[in-house]
This record gives sequence, structure tokens and C-alpha cells, in this order.
Amino acid sequence: MAQDSPLDRFRDVLAGTARALSGTAELEFGFTADAPFQSGKTVKVPMPSRTLPPEQVAEARGFADGFALRMRLHDGTLHARNAPREPIARAVYDAIETARVEALGSRGYAGIADNLEQALAMRLRSDPIGRARTRDEVPLSTALGLMVRERLTGRESPSSAALGLALVRDWIEDRAGADLDALSLAIDDQRAFADLAAKLLQDLELTEGEMVPDEADEGGGEDEGQEEQQEQGDDDSEAQQQQGEGQSEARGEQRESEQGEDGEQDQQSEGMDDGDGEPGDDGDEGMMPVRPNRPWSDLPPSFEYRAFTTQFDEVVAATDLCDTDELDRLRSYLDQQLIHLQGAVTKLANRLQRRLMAQQSRSWDFDQDEGLLDAARLARVVVNPMQSLSYKVERDTEFKDTVVTLLIDNSGSMRGRPISIAAISADILARTLERVGVKTEILGFTTRAWKGGQAREKWLGEGRIAQPGRLNDLRHIIYKQADEPWRRAKKSLGLMMREGLLKENIDGEALLWAHSRLIARPEDRKILMVISDGAPVDDSTLSVNSGSYLERHLRQVISWIEARSPVELAAIGIGHDVTRYYSRAVTIMDAEQLAGTMVEQLAALFDTE
Repeated sequence: MAQDSPLDRFRDVLAGTARALSGTAELEFGFTADAPFQSGKTVKVPMPSRTLPPEQVAEARGFADGFALRMRLHDGTLHARNAPREPIARAVYDAIETARVEALGSRGYAGIADNLEQALAMRLRSDPIGRARTRDEVPLSTALGLMVRERLTGRESPSSAALGLALVRDWIEDRAGADLDALSLAIDDQRAFADLAAKLLQDLELTEGEMVPDEADEGGGEDEGQEEQQEQGDDDSEAQQQQGEGQSEARGEQRESEQGEDGEQDQQSEGMDDGDGEPGDDGDEGMMPVRPNRPWSDLPPSFEYRAFTTQFDEVVAATDLCDTDELDRLRSYLDQQLIHLQGAVTKLANRLQRRLMAQQSRSWDFDQDEGLLDAARLARVVVNPMQSLSYKVERDTEFKDTVVTLLIDNSGSMRGRPISIAAISADILARTLERVGVKTEILGFTTRAWKGGQAREKWLGEGRIAQPGRLNDLRHIIYKQADEPWRRAKKSLGLMMREGLLKENIDGEALLWAHSRLIARPEDRKILMVISDGAPVDDSTLSVNSGSYLERHLRQVISWIEARSPVELAAIGIGHDVTRYYSRAVTIMDAEQLAGTMVEQLAALFDTE
């Protein structure tokens, strides 16, 4: 019998320690290459390399101890009952409770305390608090978790967080210093501790309504769905009122551009100069594209679309837009959202897998002279030894070799819950299709800048010619290539959570790009699914061309693909009617429906001969 490797022995030691600390003999322990987690009686911690480097060993020990202590000292039901609904307040509330559990569990155990401190130091390496330069950039959940830990354990916070903590420490101490002192008196009583934490949140004005615009980004329980939808509607209305002035100006520029080409063009360009930023500038939060809906009668008999220049366009891999540490943090954030949807998502994935597997059922030709021995017909050979053996041969399956491309709108209007659900749905779909041998490519499209980038600067420098065509720099993003396994691409999907990525959208060219990649694939069947929340919008282009310039091109591209291409095209609109563009489309009003709708649309495509 082969001896266990050092890594196996280390795992066994961690598992035994975790069972002892948690008081749970049935605890299932293992390593993971993904984000560490604890769910029920299952614990997964980061897997160190085979050489067991000390820092990786300490990180695994810290996570194992932390999860085990949480299982023993934390009442999840009580915690959920008292948790605030505002996202920032909830994050702070969770961080404070984690500090209580770890401080209580490590009391009198220096080894456990050291392990937890090592794990904390590793987590802080990718936390924004280490890069913060202003108070607004400091995540309050991290800062308050560290300050509560200082109060409860007497240990200083890691040096990597010192500058970030200094930016908010005085502000927190002035408002809630007494609350922080009181927490140490209730460390043994979770209910009393939660009451004090609620008072701390009130004193910091985190539960007074200041964070309401972010509530739409936080998923609640099933019974709270209708209330959250109502609050989200109110939040959207308030945000639209704040953005109204800026959008009115943009629409005014567009109307002026349609009134004439020569006499008013300089006036239009001057109006645009006021709002310009540098190429690649993230722009303002208020710059949300306006989604026009124009009738089909707008389509002229012939329409020529062009780009002023393609010099500054880019097709880029998601990993090239973000460093590894930030990509890990964004993926972890996506995984946290995925936990709340795990049950529903698993059911949807299994349903799609069953429907696809049903089309790949095996069939056989019997009574063959060679092949696999047919055991069902051995009885007749036993009865009559003169009978020859019978063989069977499997028939070729009629299930076509298939590739699916998901093209996801990465425009600013997808910000918040829609882009989170889109990323989660793409992740689940890629995993499910990979199980049944269907290759999946995940792509995204946006622009490099708000209101034009280097393309517009070049246009201005060359004399502002009339009707220049598309006047922005495209950014087409490859999240997962078709031949790339999901496990290698899973981190890339976290990029959709990055603030500042989502800008404007030019759907027609993105559709052609995704189609050209798909048509070059060797598979027999090709499916392209577009996920968007409306019509194409780019302020820079629309202000110097006709108001329906981009939409006409999108319709032209869709018509050509549906009429002449072997690619099967489907679309899902989030909160916007896309059935007026695509012949095979569905519109959903709630982003939560996206995963189920994607499964049904794909299943329907596979059911169609």
C-alpha cells in the first residue's frame, strides 16, 4: 500500500483539528482551488502546493480554524433574523460577527490566534483597503471588522491595512467609539452582541437610508422579493431624476444633429467638447445610455454603415484588463452571490443536462458478426451450444456536434443586479454544457470610453467631416474561448463585476464579431445567444449621425444572420423588448429570471430539428 503524500497527511491533520474545534464528527473536509467556503458540514480551504510553503500552510490552517469556530460558536438563524437589508450595513454586520467568533474561539489558544492572523493577512492582500487613498475608497466592512478585532483580542491590525484604517478610524471612533467598547462585554452572547452591532450601525447612519440606492444589488430572502422590487423601482426613479438633466442635454444634442448637417455641425461639436474625457475614462455614474425604441418604418431601402476608424478598437481577453489579485477578488464576490442561488441554479442545470442527454441516447444494432458481446443472448448458446455467439455494435449518435456562444451586453445600463445575474447565468451554463460535451464561448461588448474616445479625437483633428459613421473605440472582451475548459476561465467572468468596465454599446458590430468567431468553428451546429437590455447607444456616434444610425445597423445584421447564416440566433432582453429585433427572442422584466430563461431557450433550440 502506497504511503500518503505530505499533502494528504496535512489534509488529514486539518480535518481532525476542524472536527475537534467544531464539535462535529461528521464534518467533511477538503481542499479547493476555488474560493474557500463552509456550507453545512462541508468545509473547503485553499489547497497549498505539494511542497507545502509555510505561508500557504498558514493560510489553510487559518481558514480551517475560522470555519470550524463558526460552526461551533455561530447561530446562523439568529444572525439572519437580525441582519440588516442594506448591502453595506449587511457586510459590516457580517464582518463584526466574524470578528466575534474568531476572537471568542481563539481566546486562550495562541496557535489558533496565530493561524487566524495569517489567514487575515492573506485576505487583506487583495482587499481594497490596502489601495485606498481617500476615505470613500475604504470598505467599511473591512475597517470595522478590523477595529472590532482590535477591541476583542487586543491584537493590532496587519500593517497592510494601516493606511486605509487611518483614513476612517477617527470618523468611526467619533460616531461609534462607545459602541465598539461595549461589544467586548457581550462577546459570549450572540444575541446581545447583535443588538449592540445594530446600534453601532445606526450610530454610523448605515441603516438610516443613506445606502438605499445600493439595495438593488443585494439579494434577500424569498419572502422579501416583492418589497425589494418595489424599493428597487423607487431607487431607479430617484437615480433617473438625478440623471435627468444630463440625459436631457444629450437628447437635445441628438435632436440638433438631425436638423442639419452644415450650418449646425460646429455648434453640435462644441456642445460635445464640454463633456469629453480622456480615452478610456470611466466617466460619471450618471452617464447612463438612453434606450430608444423606433418603429420598423425607420429602416430605409438601403443603408450603408461604416466606422470612422477602427485603429483604436480592441479585442481583449478578460485577464488582460485586470491584475490577478483583483480578478480573484471579483470572482470571490461573484461566488458569494452564487451561494444564495445555488439551489435554484442546480435544478436548472440538471434540467438542461437531462434534456440534452436524452438527445444523446445510445442505440445498438444486434446479431452482428463482430463487435461487443451481447450478454442478453448468451442464454441461447447455453441451451444450444451449436448456436454462434451474438455481438452488438453501437450506432452513431444523431446528436450534432454543437458550439454555443453567449454574447453579453456590457453597457452601463446593465450595472448592478442585471450584470451580476448575467455573469452567474453564463457561469452555470458553461459548466452544464461542458458536462454534456457542448463547447461554450462567452463574450462581452462595450466601448473603451464614454462619449467617444481616440476615434472622436481623430475626427476632431481632421476637421469634423459630416456623417463620420461610428465614432467611438470598441472593446470586445473574450471571457471564455470555446476550446477553453471552464475551470481555467471561471475567474475571468468576475471581470463583469468591475466598476468602470461597463460603458456604451454598439450591438451591430459586436454581433458581427461574435458571428465571425462562431462561423469559423468546425462544429456542425452553431448557436449564438445574445443577452442585452435594449437598443445600441453611443452618444458620440448618435450626435453626429442620424438618431437611428446604430439601430438600423443592428437590424440589418440580425436580418442577414437570420436569413442567410447557418448560425442559429436567439436573444434575451432584460427589461426591454428585443422581440422587435430578433425573430427568436424573449423579454424578461426581472434579472432573477435570466438563468431559467436561458435554460429554456437553449433547451428549445436543442429540441428543434
